[in-house]
Parts: sequence; structure tokens; C-alpha cells
Amino acid sequence: MDKAFVKGLRLVEALAHSDAPRGISDLAKDLALTKSNVHRLLQTLQSHGYVRQVPLNSSYELTTKIWELGSHVIRRMDLVTLARPAMIRLAEQTGETVHLSVLEDIDVIYLDKIESAHHIRAHTSVGSRAPAYTVATGKAMLAHMPDDYLERFRPHLRAYTETTRTTIEALAEDIRQTRAQGYAVVPQAEWRDGIAACACAILGRSGELVGAIGISGPDTRVKRKQLKLIAPQVMEAAQTISAALGYARR
Repeated sequence: MDKAFVKGLRLVEALAHSDAPRGISDLAKDLALTKSNVHRLLQTLQSHGYVRQVPLNSSYELTTKIWELGSHVIRRMDLVTLARPAMIRLAEQTGETVHLSVLEDIDVIYLDKIESAHHIRAHTSVGSRAPAYTVATGKAMLAHMPDDYLERFRPHLRAYTETTRTTIEALAEDIRQTRAQGYAVVPQAEWRDGIAACACAILGRSGELVGAIGISGPDTRVKRKQLKLIAPQVMEAAQTISAALGYARR
């Protein structure tokens, strides 16, 4: 166990439970630490934006960064809960695996999934990641990001399959098409061989990107024609979840 890390967590907890900013001596006494130890921990936390010093009396208090991190966790928990009914309905309609994802930098993270009843199906794990530029939920979310967001993928573009987009120009064309039709498709595997997918973005109350819902299955069963037929159902599921989050189409 990292003792310095544990001391830092105890310090954060002490500040979080305090009704007012606290000084180094007070914190050192409360936590049974030396003043120099507390000062060093506070400087580290301050340099990373978790703590600020109050100019009036040189005491310390937490910033809102802890709250911001916690709000992301709560938002994801709310999203999973609110999305479940629509996910179940989409799984029943399509018979394919349904994913709920969020965008984190250049990756998607799978928050929830409903497995297809078919013996042959797409295999992913809740909590796992995939390169956002290779999967349908990723492209659906990237379509709601500024154009220059794609530049962060440039150093990371690589071919996972024969059809993976390996240039910003090719990726940008996929995003343009996604914006035009309102949903993303990956008709030929770009992340894992043999997988086809369709996805649509989920929006929050103010129209901000929250996540994406999509279906995936083997491209021997989910062909281009099936993707076009499934797309309206995926879009309906995304709209249902968005409405549950407070989004109203204008």
C-alpha cells in the first residue's frame, strides 16, 4: 500500500468534511502527521487543481474538481439506469447485441450491454475500451464533436483490420456521412474482424453529447441492407434515452 497516497486521500477527506478552510497546523494535528508532510501533500494537490489556498489566512480548501469528477460518475450511473429500458427494447427488436458507450478522449468505454441471443455474436465487455474511430458508437459521438477534435487521432491511427480508416481524411468523410444521416454505420469490420454495427448519439438536456447506443453483430448476418433497416430503431432508442435525460428536439 502506498502510504503517501493514503495520506493524501485522508487529507482530501478531511477537507471535504470541513465546513471552512483549514490551516496546516490544524490538519497536521487532526491527521497525526507532521506539518511538513501536510504542506507537501497540499502543494501536490494544489498543483493538480484539487486544492486552493485562501489568501486571507493561508488556509486551504478543496476546489470543485472533486465534484466535477464525481458528477461524471453520477452522470454515467444515471445514463445506465435511464438507458436500460430502451436498450432492452432495441435488443428485442433487432436480436443483436446492444451497447451503451461514452467517449473518453480517443476511446469509447462500454458502460452497459445486452447480449444477443444468437450463438454467433459480437463479444465485448462492460468497462472495456475500443478506439473511437473504429466503432459505430465512437463515430456517432465524434459527429457531435468539433471538426478539430479528429486531429487528436492523427498520432494513433493504425489498421486493426483491412477496412480500418487510417487517415484523418477518410475518418472525416465517415463523420460527414454520419452527420448527414443522423447515425453511424460500420458495415465492414474496422476494430475486430467480422463485425458490423450501427449507432446513434445520445444527447443531454442542453443538447450536449452524453453517450451513444448501438447494435453490433457478425457481418455475415448483419449486412448493409439490415443496417439500413435497423438504423431507425437505433435512432428511436437514442431519442428515447435523450428525452429521458431532458433533451427536447428543437
